Amino acid sequence: MDVGEVSVSYQLAGSPAGQPVVLLHGLGDSGADWVPVLAELATTFQVFVLDLRGHGSSSRPGKCSFELMRDDVLGFLDAAGLERVALVGHSMGAVVAVLVAQAAPDRVTHLVLEDATVPRPGDLYRPRLVAPDEPTPCDFAVVNAIRAQLTDPDPAWWEGTDTVKIPTLIVDGASSDDRQALLAAAAARMPNARLVTVTAGHYVHRDQPARFLEAVVPFLCQGSTTSR
Repeated sequence: MDVGEVSVSYQLAGSPAGQPVVLLHGLGDSGADWVPVLAELATTFQVFVLDLRGHGSSSRPGKCSFELMRDDVLGFLDAAGLERVALVGHSMGAVVAVLVAQAAPDRVTHLVLEDATVPRPGDLYRPRLVAPDEPTPCDFAVVNAIRAQLTDPDPAWWEGTDTVKIPTLIVDGASSDDRQALLAAAAARMPNARLVTVTAGHYVHRDQPARFLEAVVPFLCQGSTTSR
C-alpha cells in the first residue's frame, strides 16, 4: 500500500466481516513476528499485519521517527478505507499505537500495549549502536533513530497519556522492574486502562501465546463494532 513517501507492506488475514485489528511489531522485527498468534486472532477478527517503515518488506527511506511511523499508520488506514480499528502494538509498535490514539482518537476503538508504552523523559537510556558488518533484518538507521527518541522523548507523549480515553489493555511481561513501574504508571494515568501481567519476558505473544490471546481476545470483543 503506497502511503505518502513509503510503501507499507502488510498481510491480511481473517474475515472481512470481523472487527478490523492492526498489529504493529517491535524494533528490528517485522509483521512475521506475530505468527504465533495470528491464526487464532484471524478466527475472530479481520487482521492487518503491518511492516513499519524500515522493516520487513516496507520501504527503507533512510529516515525514521515515531511520528513518521504514526503518520504512516494513519495514512495506511486512509488508503485501506478503514474508518476505525483496534491497535495492538508490541514494544516500538506500542509507542506508535499510543501516538496514533493521541493524534486521532476517533480512529481507534481499542488499544493493546504489549510490554511498552510511551517513554517518560529521563526514564530510559539507549546508547547509539555501531552498525554491524553483516546485513541486518531492518534498516539499521532506524535502530539508532528510535533509540535516540527513547532516550530523549517528546515530553508531550507522556503528558498526553491522560487524554487517551480509549479502552486500553496493557500487557506486562514482567521483563524488568523499571519497565513494570512505567507500565503501572501509564495504566494509572490513562482513564480507561487496565494492566495485566503475564510472566513471559518482553515477547509475551511469542513466549506465552495462549495466555496473550486469553487476555487480548475478550478485551477486543468488548463493545466492538465493525467499522470501515
